[in-house]
Amino acid sequence: MLQARKLIDSTVNLHRRTVARHAVVTMKGNDAAVGHAVEGLVDRARHGISIALPAGGDRAEVMVSALRRLTGPGHGRIPVRLLCTPDALADPATRAAVESGVNTQVKVVDAVMEMLIVDGSVAMVRSSVERGGGDVVSVIEDTASVRALDLLFAGAWSGAVRLAEHRWISERLRTESARRILERLCKGYTDDVAAREVEVSLRTYRRHVAEIMRALGASSRFQAGVRAVELGLLSTAD
Repeated sequence: MLQARKLIDSTVNLHRRTVARHAVVTMKGNDAAVGHAVEGLVDRARHGISIALPAGGDRAEVMVSALRRLTGPGHGRIPVRLLCTPDALADPATRAAVESGVNTQVKVVDAVMEMLIVDGSVAMVRSSVERGGGDVVSVIEDTASVRALDLLFAGAWSGAVRLAEHRWISERLRTESARRILERLCKGYTDDVAAREVEVSLRTYRRHVAEIMRALGASSRFQAGVRAVELGLLSTAD
């Protein structure tokens, strides 16, 4: 995902240098101009919209408003793909927008850069400015640049988890015992050491690990720990 973000940043930066009609809005928080631009992009959609949402709260206000707009008159039949992180999904406003979206497919991923792609022909991307702080929101209409962003979104989408699966896994693995086992899987503990720390027999520990691996679709103990972080079951600090 970090490599994907670098590719996105490089695409946006290249576009700024080479396309004169490129529109860039420098903003602090959620600028009204960006909200109006999002509305305009949503209103011109005819075939499909892809949205990537990395966070909830104030940060997500513009994209969440786009989701709400898509449930209004004239937009109900346009398919929407929403790619969001567990943090974004935990936001009440995001959840409400997701639940009201009739033609919205939702997948969950550990990290993603905020973007909106309309009909594969125009994109809006938010990126951070290294110097001076703040965010830059770029509206891109160059065919090659939008195509590159669309491919990056498709790659992230193919590796993400469907919303129903994410919810099922979260409910099943958010117990205290599951969290303690996941922490040790993520840190690469041996079964013997982990079983002693969790205070269960080695046989019981291995049975729990097998159940967790099946639930996460993991082929190894370490992969199960990584998947737990991706799904928000563990934080990177754990």
